[in-house]
Amino acid sequence: MPSVIVVGAQWGDEGKGKIIDLLAERAECIVRSQGGNNAGHTIVAKGEEFRFHLVPSGILYPHTHCYIAGGTVIDPKVLIEEIRGLEEKGISLKGRLHISPFAHIIFPYHRILDRLYEERKKEQAIGTTGRGIGPCYADKANRIGIRMCELVDPQVLEEKLKNTLWLKNQELQGIFQHSPLNFDELFREYADYGKQLAVYVKEVEKLVGKACRENKNVLFEGAHGTLLDLTYGTYPYVTSSSTISSGVSAGAGIGPTRIQHTVGVVKAYTTRVGAGPLPTALTEQEQNLFLDNETAREIGTTTGRKRRIGWFDACLVRHAACLNGMDSLALMKLDILDTLKELKICTGYRLHGQLLDTPPPLVADLEKVEPVYETMPGWNRPTKDIVSYDQLPKEADRYIKRICELVNTPISILSLGPERERTIFIQSLLKRL
Repeated sequence: MPSVIVVGAQWGDEGKGKIIDLLAERAECIVRSQGGNNAGHTIVAKGEEFRFHLVPSGILYPHTHCYIAGGTVIDPKVLIEEIRGLEEKGISLKGRLHISPFAHIIFPYHRILDRLYEERKKEQAIGTTGRGIGPCYADKANRIGIRMCELVDPQVLEEKLKNTLWLKNQELQGIFQHSPLNFDELFREYADYGKQLAVYVKEVEKLVGKACRENKNVLFEGAHGTLLDLTYGTYPYVTSSSTISSGVSAGAGIGPTRIQHTVGVVKAYTTRVGAGPLPTALTEQEQNLFLDNETAREIGTTTGRKRRIGWFDACLVRHAACLNGMDSLALMKLDILDTLKELKICTGYRLHGQLLDTPPPLVADLEKVEPVYETMPGWNRPTKDIVSYDQLPKEADRYIKRICELVNTPISILSLGPERERTIFIQSLLKRL
């Protein structure tokens, strides 16, 4: 299969970075097409940890070309710092990293407004990363955004920024009593960013489309998770872009007919960072049986916040499988369950006496649901050094098969640790180069 989309099937932080890194070994093109530096991937390669926020993590393979497509929003300062950090580690990006001229740019007023909106909401705050993502996407929808093609043209940038900044300063001063931003300082700073990034700006959508037509191995790197989708997630506790496979396709400027396979990445349990409902959240007693957040590697790459942990929620993943047209699952972090004598899987919800098999659209209802659990025996022994599926404890095999049955999707990849080698491939997703 030459074209594969990788999406998160829970609330993000599922381990997409590792799957993308593994598949990138066979990929010729890797495409990031939505979200911004509010998402992060952590890759462990040759004993070294790499943290990615905007650059596709496939850049670690020297044969790949990596694309940041038009559906993304880019903080140029963050991107330049990330590029420099990778170059300092000996990763060459020139001629391999390509940025779409259609991508929108995050400015300081986006970050300031992000914080001010959250503060004004008080107890209704949704727990954004404060990176300015939502306000930038709002400007895009309001048709006052500034794109990469404008950032790299100083004359166009000056005119656009002057008009937009006047509006933003009115909002900052009039609504929030915040001091205005200085145009000259902002223009000089961002014109310099444009000058530094101009070398990377290419016809990304045209190049990716050509690669798809030529049946090259193209990997589409989803950010966030399905339940954070702006339309179909647990609204309003969502991100500001479409996180499902069709959103990834649209953000890359690629028609859905070009995609051969969609793999949904899921943890063997459930986590969530920030505010919003988590129906299968562990009780205090259950939390004591589970590994602590640091040992379980459950601290956010971007935010540094501890993730809330819950049992595997088949209702959520079933919903995600439908929305994404998922062809297979990549099941992550099974090793984190190794010490548990007993496991739970949520098979449905009860709400007002009714049994539901997918999450209700109203977030207030999702906060009230009662999970319906199946209890299964754990395997209570380490799995991290297992190298083939048939070596798994029979209890682990039953747990995996029950998950696949409940979400009606087969498994293609099983991960037993953060390292590349702690992975079992059940199905090959990309052709050999």
